[in-house]
Amino acid sequence: MLSVLRVHLPSDIPIVGCELTPYVVLRRPDKDFITDDVPESAPLDGHFLRYKWYRIQSDRKVAVCSVHPSELATLQCIGCVKAKIPVAKSYHCSPKCFSDAWQHHRVLHDRAASAVNENGNEEEELFGRYNSSGSGVLNTSLSGSASSASLTNGSTPLYPAAVTQRSGETWFEVGRSKIYTPSADDIGHVLKFECVVVDAETKLPVGHPNTLLTSRVIPAPSPTPRRLIPVSGLDAMVPLDLDGRISSTGTFTVLSYNILSDVYATNDTYSYCPSWALSWPYRRQNLLREIVGYRADIVCLQEVQSDHYEEFFAPELDKHGYQALYKRKTNEVYAGNTHTIDGCATFFRRDRFSHVKKYEVEFNKAAQSLTDALVPSAQRKTALNRLVKDNVALIVVLDAKFSNQGADNPGKRQLLCVANTHINVHQDLKDVKLWQVLTLLKGLEKIAASADIPMLVCGDFNSVPGSAPHSLLAMGKVDPLHPDLVVDPLGILRPHNKLTHQLPLVSAYSSFARVGVGLGSDQQRRRMDTTTNEPLFTNCTRDFIGALDYIFYTADSLMVESLLELLDEESLRKDTALPSPEWSSDHIALLAEFRCKNRPRR
Repeated sequence: MLSVLRVHLPSDIPIVGCELTPYVVLRRPDKDFITDDVPESAPLDGHFLRYKWYRIQSDRKVAVCSVHPSELATLQCIGCVKAKIPVAKSYHCSPKCFSDAWQHHRVLHDRAASAVNENGNEEEELFGRYNSSGSGVLNTSLSGSASSASLTNGSTPLYPAAVTQRSGETWFEVGRSKIYTPSADDIGHVLKFECVVVDAETKLPVGHPNTLLTSRVIPAPSPTPRRLIPVSGLDAMVPLDLDGRISSTGTFTVLSYNILSDVYATNDTYSYCPSWALSWPYRRQNLLREIVGYRADIVCLQEVQSDHYEEFFAPELDKHGYQALYKRKTNEVYAGNTHTIDGCATFFRRDRFSHVKKYEVEFNKAAQSLTDALVPSAQRKTALNRLVKDNVALIVVLDAKFSNQGADNPGKRQLLCVANTHINVHQDLKDVKLWQVLTLLKGLEKIAASADIPMLVCGDFNSVPGSAPHSLLAMGKVDPLHPDLVVDPLGILRPHNKLTHQLPLVSAYSSFARVGVGLGSDQQRRRMDTTTNEPLFTNCTRDFIGALDYIFYTADSLMVESLLELLDEESLRKDTALPSPEWSSDHIALLAEFRCKNRPRR
């Protein structure tokens, strides 16, 4: 007879909005073990599985810490309550937690105060006193029995109340499928999963149900929203909030983001990040919320697993009006499951652009052609072992459905070329990394020669500012004495005077260094490297912090209107690296708003 041997969850901490999918191990009548579902519509040997989810709601209502959501709150910031900041952000698990988070937390107060009154209110009057000891006007009455109106479950149960009452606990039935997605009503409560074998004929349970209990449901951590900062014209004095922004007719926004492939997001690599925040069910929802929240017209993602592209990102972003294009990495080096190979995905809003053409760059093929032409046959295998890294680039030509052309060019098509790449090469192979960037740029030069078209080059280049690949991109050439050129065993970089390109590329974020004094721009300049005019970091882990990601544009045809503000250590909170519960990648997203320049016809 069919029997359930074991049920467990990949993560025992459930988060609002993130699917819970239990792992159920079954023993078939022939004694084989399976993990497949056995629904009522397809019974096995006259039996199927029935699932139920319950919310265990005791007489005590609880609040969870806004900084450490797996901990119960013991105090509440009265300033947040008075300022009508979302109540979930007001809770802390200890005075030390509140003290440590104060520099970040007070930003919420400052923004709330400026929203209430243009001149602000006296901080002491509105938010109470605060000193370095962590004391202040705090509601410390919260305990295991803490209450909040926002934590009550007043909504009607999803199913008729098949309720069991015992020892002050009430079990509300909330689901009848294998998968359950916690809601806001579940915050602070334990969930119970029940799985039982049922006779297909009598519909009666056979044997005892297998159950498991989760930890208390926590809210999805929400980072402080990043603003869009204007960098052109007089508007540079006015910071713009993404939520309140309406794009100008002739402008468009481009997002570039390495989202951290699930196969790389291991507990060994990112031991400082809670395991529940590293789990893919959590990260995918958090990433989707972030990406959709930016409302970019074009989205360039790197490290997108092929199965996640097909099963999640493409269908989910389609719901938000995006058309999707994808290029998976080649698999000559990768030894894992082909479904988990990552690649580059480019999305664009169907109401803003239409697809014209797609080019796919496979650097492995370019390496094969290079070795056939330059390397003696006896050394080709060794050369290919050095050059072949499975990296790719996805180049898309789009046709804008909007125009900023004047009366002189009515109806003129506005084409745009967008390159999306991830140059994932070991730091010791500087020659290979530079060669791959050069190969991409030479391909883009050919497109530029055939059409008068603005270009964007986005991605994770794994190259810090000042490196040879960055110099080639930003300056159009590499100094022959650059230290990155010293190691070139295959001679692929010689002669050095060929390390050039003719595209007038400029890094979008260098605009922060050129913009005039204005509210927001000064703060952003402090987050820039003054010697390279690039962000201090776009990648931040315990082992490395620096800029690896860029958005380059052709300055003769495009101009930067505004940029997504950069993160700093305060935004990431003290002693924190990426990924974290708030930010689900070890990279940060870059976003730029562009306008096409009116140019005379060639």
